[in-house]
Amino acid sequence: MQDGTPWPGNNTKDHPGMIQVFLGHSGGHDTEGNELPRLVYVSREKRPGFQHHKKAGAMNALIRVSAVLTNAPFMLNLDCDHYVNNSKAVREAMCFLMDPQTGKKVCYVQFPQRFDGIDTHDRYANRNTVFFDINMKGLDGIQGPVYVGTGCVFRRQALYGYNPPKGPKRPKMVSCDCCPCFGKRKKAKHAKNDAIAEAANLKAMEDDKELLMSQMNFEKKFGQSSIFVTSTLMEDGGVPPSSSPASQLKEAIHVISCGYEDKTEWGIELGWIYGSITEDILTGFKMHCRGWRSIYCMPRRTAFKGTAPINLSDRLNQVLRWALGSIEIFFSRHCPLWYGYKEGKLKWLERFAYANTTVYPFTSIPLVAYCILPAVCLLTDKFIMPPISTFAGLYFVALFSSIIATGILELKWSGVSIEEWWRNEQFWVIGGVSAHLFAVIQGLLKVLAGIDTNFTVTSKAADDEEFGELYTFKWTTLLIPPTTILIINIVGVVAGISDAINNGYQSWGPLFGKLFFSFWVIVHLYPFLKGLMGRQNRTPTIVVIWSVLLASIFSLLWVRIDPFVTKTKGPDTKLCGINC
Repeated sequence: MQDGTPWPGNNTKDHPGMIQVFLGHSGGHDTEGNELPRLVYVSREKRPGFQHHKKAGAMNALIRVSAVLTNAPFMLNLDCDHYVNNSKAVREAMCFLMDPQTGKKVCYVQFPQRFDGIDTHDRYANRNTVFFDINMKGLDGIQGPVYVGTGCVFRRQALYGYNPPKGPKRPKMVSCDCCPCFGKRKKAKHAKNDAIAEAANLKAMEDDKELLMSQMNFEKKFGQSSIFVTSTLMEDGGVPPSSSPASQLKEAIHVISCGYEDKTEWGIELGWIYGSITEDILTGFKMHCRGWRSIYCMPRRTAFKGTAPINLSDRLNQVLRWALGSIEIFFSRHCPLWYGYKEGKLKWLERFAYANTTVYPFTSIPLVAYCILPAVCLLTDKFIMPPISTFAGLYFVALFSSIIATGILELKWSGVSIEEWWRNEQFWVIGGVSAHLFAVIQGLLKVLAGIDTNFTVTSKAADDEEFGELYTFKWTTLLIPPTTILIINIVGVVAGISDAINNGYQSWGPLFGKLFFSFWVIVHLYPFLKGLMGRQNRTPTIVVIWSVLLASIFSLLWVRIDPFVTKTKGPDTKLCGINC
């Protein structure tokens, strides 16, 4: 530090809580007399033996510090690698949160994630366009999009575990001479009634808070901080005028101490919810279960931008972390399949969407089988599809036609290009047979055997060379399953063609169907293959030579040995040879 003493935060796992106010301290003003915004550095206390809950714990500490120092009614959450790209983004969020009709029921406004530093063809689907431009827009028509961890403006009261205010009842239908309509003849009376209803709603909300105070001790719920507890009751924000800057800083240090959350509801019902690596999905899910609604805001100019891990290994580790978090939620008490039925405030389609966010890693099991079966068919000279009737064939074709038609309509509606959609399809297969599969295995190990996994922070693109990290080869166990599937299918294609050449032209007809499925798998894994090879002018030639050599030797041996052809034993074999 400036006086020569070591900085207290040098040991990242053992240091006191630290707060430094850079702007806005003691009511500072600019040259025009306007109050300066607060700029505060916060480092929560870390001590050995305490569970700090990673990002979720840090966010909960920030909630409490900001409540004590400024207590603004709305909060913007950005990851450390994101920046504001649109100066009017927060204003757009305010238009939803402060809407006089529906704003009171909005818990957060989510913006799509956009990234810098991605290669032109987006080899590993970092933009995730299908999710952000199709799925999230669809959820906005139900109860709102899921929270994705960054680029989100929150209503502070929603993070405190409160339920949304009850809205006014719908006006009754009245009859007039021409048609049934909503009462229009008494607009002034209706305006007065609306004002009375709004006042009643506010009073009901205050009554709910008073009832909550009478039923439980606020300090037991929020922690032992009188200033913070007082701030939770101030719906419109602001700090008590009697509090001084010195007392605020002292209290702010207190609320970020290690033991503050002990025997409270932080991480259980309040703030960011603990229990999963993907605390963002869990936090938004709890809010929707209480009846809140979220909004998806897509301004023309991108609101926030960040950096993405464009290296193959780092990207797969990122997908593994997301999938593992979904598995943790699936095996927890917050599983969308059975949680929240008592309240009855989560819409069925919204519940279905949340269920999809937790069960999708399990699709890796049939996906791996699907990717291996074409090679097995080529190597065994069998076919996975048995003979089917005409009706079953028509049903099969109709089913796939409807799926294709749905995909085309979604692309047309959302404006997503075919190339972006295809990249998402390719990486869905790559991630499914690697990261999703490992997430299922690790999740089961954690639940059944209690083996916990480490949190891996993904590295970002290199600054010394444009897309330099894209071509860097970093070995990880996640690369083993896709590599195995690639080799098996390539060997199967070589073996099938060799067998057809050996048996004559009559075997080429059945071969084409098998080759189609195998090529379909290889085409989906093509970006993974490019990731293994690295830069085009740096292709590891020895790897290509050995792959081709081993595949050729294996295929020739396969044709020569023919292990799946039933051979008879004894004298019948000689007789067969003589007859032939």
